[in-house]
Amino acid sequence: MSSINILFVGDIIGQPGMDIVQTWLPSLIQKYKADFVIVNGENASDGKGCTEKEGLKLFNIGVNVITGGNHTWDKHQSQDYLKTEPRSIRPLNYPKGTHGNGYYIGEVRGIKIAVINLQGRTFMTPIDCPFRAMDWILAKLKQETKIFIVDFHAEATAEKMAMAQYLDGKVSVLVGTHTHIQTSDERILPNGTGYITDVGMTGPYDSVIGMKSTAAVNRFLFATPQKYETAKDNIHLTGMFFKIDTETGKTLELERIFFPEFDKLTVIKDAESSAAQN
Repeated sequence: MSSINILFVGDIIGQPGMDIVQTWLPSLIQKYKADFVIVNGENASDGKGCTEKEGLKLFNIGVNVITGGNHTWDKHQSQDYLKTEPRSIRPLNYPKGTHGNGYYIGEVRGIKIAVINLQGRTFMTPIDCPFRAMDWILAKLKQETKIFIVDFHAEATAEKMAMAQYLDGKVSVLVGTHTHIQTSDERILPNGTGYITDVGMTGPYDSVIGMKSTAAVNRFLFATPQKYETAKDNIHLTGMFFKIDTETGKTLELERIFFPEFDKLTVIKDAESSAAQN
């Protein structure tokens, strides 16, 4: 049986996320014998898109494709980058004429791999239907490959799970991104699609989903706009590993990655010290 190993890294947040990816991704590629590497980079440039600067660094350490999302459009430099770099993609279901491509086909050992980026509509910008966009692209590419990796950038877990049920057996992998909170529901669906609702955030965890906490808290307290800045501390890398059968396109194995793990022992010691002082 022939198979291929895919590594997917969750939403990279600013320079802290870039730093940990540059430090540890090469080792993870070696550990998992990854043939093909995908990262979500829509927050790589200080939380706002992915410019040529971040893209070059990611490709130089072994990344094959950079996916995006709603924050891809936050800097004009990241929008410009989409015009010239086909390996940096944006959600497929933006209206016709939007800069960039919604998919990319890579090749490893003569095996073609289609990476497709989608964006949800629940609690997000009301763009074109991601379900019908998938119908169109699968029909377009089905003669080229059996391996389809989908990054579904969506807010609602129900929308992600509905898409997973809709695509089970039609794609190799469906990975949820956007919420920056890693879920623990990774599994192989009945018809062979590897799935996780959200792969999580690669970046600073002493934060509110990657941003400095004060501004995020004040936004809830006062219901007014606040200036968001990338946080810096307690950096972790999240991802997923998939082994895919090249003949059928089905997922054979998968593993969730959270590195390094939270230091639970330190938390317990701090709690015990606080209790003793009281």
